[in-house]
Formats: sequence, structure tokens, C-alpha cells
Amino acid sequence: MAARVLNVNVGVLGHIDSGKTALARALSTTGSTAAFDRAPQSRARGITLDLGFSCLRTELPPQLGPGPGELQLTLVDCPGHASLIRTIIGGAQIIDLMMLVIDVTKGMQTQSAECLVIGQIACQKMVVVLNKIDLLPEGKRQSAIEKMTKKMQKTLENTKFSGCPIVAVAAKPGGPEAPESENPQGISELIEVLKSQAYLPSRDPSGHFLMAVDHCFSIKGQGTVMTGTILSGSVSLGDNVEIPALKVTKKVKSMQMFHTPVTYAMQGDRVGVCVTQFDPKLLERGLICTPDSLHTIHAAIISLKKIQYFRGALQTKAKFHITVGHETVMGRVMFFSPAPANFSEEIQENVFDFEKDYLYQEQYLSKDSVSSEENKENDQAGEVQLPKQQWALLEFEKPVTCPKLCLVIGSKLDTDIHANTCRLAFHGVLLQGMEDKNYTETFLPKLKVYKQKHKEGQVERVMDDYSVIGRSLFKKETNIQIFVGLKVKLSTGEDGIIDGGFGQSGKFKIRIPDVQQQTLEQRSLYGLFFQ
Repeated sequence: MAARVLNVNVGVLGHIDSGKTALARALSTTGSTAAFDRAPQSRARGITLDLGFSCLRTELPPQLGPGPGELQLTLVDCPGHASLIRTIIGGAQIIDLMMLVIDVTKGMQTQSAECLVIGQIACQKMVVVLNKIDLLPEGKRQSAIEKMTKKMQKTLENTKFSGCPIVAVAAKPGGPEAPESENPQGISELIEVLKSQAYLPSRDPSGHFLMAVDHCFSIKGQGTVMTGTILSGSVSLGDNVEIPALKVTKKVKSMQMFHTPVTYAMQGDRVGVCVTQFDPKLLERGLICTPDSLHTIHAAIISLKKIQYFRGALQTKAKFHITVGHETVMGRVMFFSPAPANFSEEIQENVFDFEKDYLYQEQYLSKDSVSSEENKENDQAGEVQLPKQQWALLEFEKPVTCPKLCLVIGSKLDTDIHANTCRLAFHGVLLQGMEDKNYTETFLPKLKVYKQKHKEGQVERVMDDYSVIGRSLFKKETNIQIFVGLKVKLSTGEDGIIDGGFGQSGKFKIRIPDVQQQTLEQRSLYGLFFQ
């Protein structure tokens, strides 16, 4: 019986030129066809332009169970350039453990911070790698490493990665041009830390097969190979798989994991799937799946949270770059929340209830977005009350193919890449997709989102102790019947209910169920909220 191999996907993220690819090379025992900047464009420009994959095989650490076996760390080398943030987001969604690579001579930089934000959204564990320690003067090296370690600990103390391991290395002493005879420093210590941080990720071979494809190429005499990471389910030789973006179905002819032929792969595995009679130019990256299991959508409802480092408000009707898996499209948003009375209500996770009424919001509600006037009032009454959950309707400029409950990230990628600011605005979960092109007519009417409006009018005259006639709230052509049953408030503090129209000029009758003993002549109507 073959020894057990546990695969853990490790992301290598950080600012451009922090030495990520050199680190992946120093750690790896096997490289894939897309490892170490093999693409001609990457070599020409001297930077990582796409995701690179390689692996390190080592003995299984004790915390991962008894018995013989190997731990395979699949290293996902992500680009560091600001313009390639879409690729970084795609890479982060397939990792179990993250290495944040920091140039020890520079510390946290703009893209280091963005990678940290992405890691907090998509990943459970992190190891910080302080690279290029060979560039520090030998006499001051240890104190400089200790100083940077303390800085990083301070940076991370209010994140989910507080207290994570920090390891100092020199992945390529002397830099890219140095001879290969120069041995990396600190790599064996880093491998031990990675082994200690490795855990048994949740893997489930049942359910529909879904794989994120990041490279596609042909091999003469064999066919077309699609390489990627299996997001759910499993795949075997001879299975039919669909490329939903192209509406094409193909049979799996052969499979490999890091040059080793296999007959089966499951969720979490990095695999190359070979099919025949398919032009690789048609699919640079995307999804493949069990036939008919994925759908293309034109709009979606998501639950979301604002990313705390994003400056400025999230406005309804604004456009964002919406990343779903490996796909990024422009989309317009509309924010909505529970009614204020239900702000503190517990919301069932990953479920959207179409039976409930929701309140339209001009912008995502956060402490920053509450006006100073409201802040003053709330400071006196206590803390600003915000809803436990908020949602958004996303309307895509181009249809996207994605599974339900997938991660969604909204960004402002048109922001100047040299500006020292976070471009990631919000993240969320896709709860409901809309497949129909005419979703505005067929689907949106089911969504009960209302706007709260405030109108003022006057009391025309008092009819009796329990009713008054109001005016100056409706035009004479308004169908007052629509508003029957809605509440109004009198300046006396009493609550009234619209009972119906009165005459033809827009006047209306108000019933007051609980009369207060005050001068009836002083009653004047000042507010109406209708939904």
C-alpha cells in the first residue's frame, strides 16, 4: 500500500522584489511547468507575472497523525506587483497556509499590507518570513532582525495572525546574479516552522467536482493540459468535465501531480488534467467542473463586510472591481440592511431570506459612515448601533461563472498603484446568483428592499377626540388608499394611523387609537414614514 501523502497549499505572498520566487526555489524539491518565472515574459521583465507552483516533500509531522506518510507543501508563488492584484487574490483563495515575505531592509510596504488583508480574508494561518538578511551588516545583523521582528509583531497584534511565527532567512544570498554555490540561510529552520504550522485542512471528495485552472498548454502527441487546484469534489480518469465558460465537455485522458501520474485527485490537490481536441488558447484561466453543475450569472446577492483599511465610504450605485475566483469584472452595488428595529437580530449564516423586508442604504453602514449629528446623539445614548449583517445587490457588467457561497472581493483597482492606500474595499459570500438576463423583471421583484421616507403635513381640523383631518402630505392625484394603515406621528407625541382619503384635494383622515389628554386644537401633523 502506498504511503499516505497529505497535501497542504502554502501561499508565498509579499511586495514586489521581496524575494518570493527565490524563496519558493530554495524550499522546493519539485517544480511544475509553471514554477520559478519560467514564462518568457517573466524572464524578460525580471518579475513574477503569474502564479507559480512547486512543491516540497518532507516527513509527516507528529501532529498530523501516526503512521508512515509524507507531507507535501504545494507552494503557490504569487506576483508582488500592484497591477497584478487580481492574480494575487485568485492565488490566495486556494491556499491553506500563507507565508508573508518581507524584505528585512525595508519592512512592510504597500503590497505587503494588501497581501496581509487578502490573507486575513482567505487564510487561517500565517508565517512571516524576513528575507534578505544577508544584506544586513554582519555586526548589526542580529539586532536588526530583532528590531524588525518586534515591528512585525506590533503590526500583527490587532489581526487574526497575532503571535504567528516570524523566521529570518536569506533565500538567495548575494542576490539574483550570485553563483548557485551560495547556500541559502535559515531554510531548514523555516521548513521546521512550516511543518509545525501544517494542519489537516477540511477535505471532502463528495459533491460536484470544481477546479480553478490557472494554466493551460498543449503537449504534442498527448493533448491539452489544464493545471490547477481542486476546490471541491474529486476527479478520476475517464470522467467527463465541463468548461462552463465555453459550454464544452471533455473526457479526462490522463492526470499528473508534480510529474507523477495519478488516477484520482480530490479537493485541495494540485493536479494537471489532460484532455484531447481542445485549443489551449481558449482557456487561459477559469473553472472546470462536473457537467451542468455551475451556472453563469448576471447579478448576485452577497453578504459582506467592509475592509477596515479602505479609506472612504462604500456608496450605493458605485462601481467596483468584483473578483470571484480567478475572474474579475466591473459591477455596480446597492447596499441594504435589516430594518433598524432588527439591527441586533441574529442572522442565519450563508442564507438569504426573501420573505423579510430590508432597508435600502445610500452607503454601507459603518462607524465612519454615521454622520457627526447622529454620533452626537448616539454618544449621549450609548454606542452607535450598527446591523449585525449587511447585504449588497451586485450587478455585473459581464456575466460570471461561479459556485454558490464562493468568496467575493470588491476593490478599487483603478486607484493609483503608487498611492499608499488599500484598494480592497469589501469582502463577502455569494448567497444567491441570478441566471436570467432579464433578472430586473423576473427576480428583483422578489427582493423586498424599501426606502424610508419622511414627509411633513399639517392638521386641517379636529373631527373628534379620536380622529383629525390632515393636509399638505399628498398631491390631489395621489391614490391615498396605498397609504392606508401606515403610521404618522403628531407633534403632541401621539401615534396616528392613516384611515383613508377625505374629499378630492389630497386631504386624509387620521385615527388616533390612544388619545392623550392634551389640548386637541394644538395637534399638528409633522411626520409620516411609509414603506
